[in-house]
Amino acid sequence: MKPTIALVGRPNVGKSTLFNRLTRSRDALVANVPGLTRDRHYGAGRLGDKPFLVVDTGGLEPAASEGMLAEMARQTKAAMAEADAVVFVTDAREGVTRQDQRIAEELRRLNRPVLVAVNKSEGIDPAVASAEFYELGLGAPMAISAAHGEGVSDLIETALAAFGAGEPTPAMAGDTPKIAIVGRPNVGKSTLVNALVGEQRVIAFDQPGTTRDSIYIEFAYRGKRYTLIDTAGLRRRGKVFESIEKFSVVKTLQAIDDANVVILLLDARQDVSEQDAHIAGFILERGRALVVGVNKWDGLEDDAREHVKRTIARKLRFLGFARFHYVSALSGTGIRPLFGSVDSAFGAAFAKLSTPRLSRELHAAVEKQAPPRRGLVRPKLRYAHQGGMNPPVIVIHGNALDAVSDSYRRYLETQFRHAFELEGTPLRIELRTGRNPYANKRG
Repeated sequence: MKPTIALVGRPNVGKSTLFNRLTRSRDALVANVPGLTRDRHYGAGRLGDKPFLVVDTGGLEPAASEGMLAEMARQTKAAMAEADAVVFVTDAREGVTRQDQRIAEELRRLNRPVLVAVNKSEGIDPAVASAEFYELGLGAPMAISAAHGEGVSDLIETALAAFGAGEPTPAMAGDTPKIAIVGRPNVGKSTLVNALVGEQRVIAFDQPGTTRDSIYIEFAYRGKRYTLIDTAGLRRRGKVFESIEKFSVVKTLQAIDDANVVILLLDARQDVSEQDAHIAGFILERGRALVVGVNKWDGLEDDAREHVKRTIARKLRFLGFARFHYVSALSGTGIRPLFGSVDSAFGAAFAKLSTPRLSRELHAAVEKQAPPRRGLVRPKLRYAHQGGMNPPVIVIHGNALDAVSDSYRRYLETQFRHAFELEGTPLRIELRTGRNPYANKRG
């Protein structure tokens, strides 16, 4: 699985700027205001052939006991607990502060690698910039500039040195499907695993965060082999983290990356939360085949069930490609149909789509509804072919395809999905405009 790097430090030392550089995004808010980041923020990074997860955190004040500072410290400690390595970001221009020393004391108690990054070192000799920070007792500090990228690659290469190179080879259609069961704490993930496997394979009781690590379980059902991944809470539980939430977002993201099909488990007795939507969005972003299970369905009155269905349809409408199952993991009600949906989603994710048929379906879709003009230009869609699997990628070639609207792209996706019965998997459309040989010639 991908290693996880947590960025910690006091406010306004450049953690979010470093996060944006590592993820090649602008996802984290950046401004010259202390304490702008409060919650943990997760992103994906890559150094050469080494992918990793990076966690941005708020400013850490270990001594805070109440209020917003205490909450930010709690979030930061949670990120430290679930990380494989920690980057302690400091400020070269301010030097070592008393708060840096308190954070260093906290980090020295961690049983994982810690690297000191001396940020804002641009224009300063690296040896001079980092000299003062040896006193933190966390090894040799590394001078960097998150804003300009100086020294960042060396920093991350050092942080990843202990981990293997490259990503695992994704499973092909003939391999054993890996099924990750993900969801919020206490929605019944381990109970569902036990119901699917038919034995008490994992501990399950009414306390959030019972699972401590991702558990891989191989089993056979109707002559076919599967691997279930029961997702985790915190990997380690030290006394300093006794009071921290026991649900690890990182372990869920890693399980989604490692799986071929994801079962997103919801709790019918609780509203769909922002956490549910974030996990669903990450599944969609990673292109994983998906089945949604709505657990604890037994015992609900008819009007309550209708309310749950309406809420899910509204808040998770972007998961319209997935099958929904209303189940009770505890009693086993509605469990069997899950396997049929998992098999269908797995098959759709690895479906082979022939070029002649793709082009025929493309022409039929255009004949049924031509792409709208943009100004004087009307896009011309000529032919299509498959560009990848897991998820399926359909590449369409033509002219002026940059004028194709998002709504028309969604229309094409719907047409292809129905034509090839691609239920349960995201589908991606790539538009490639042919080169105009006269573009650089004068008339």
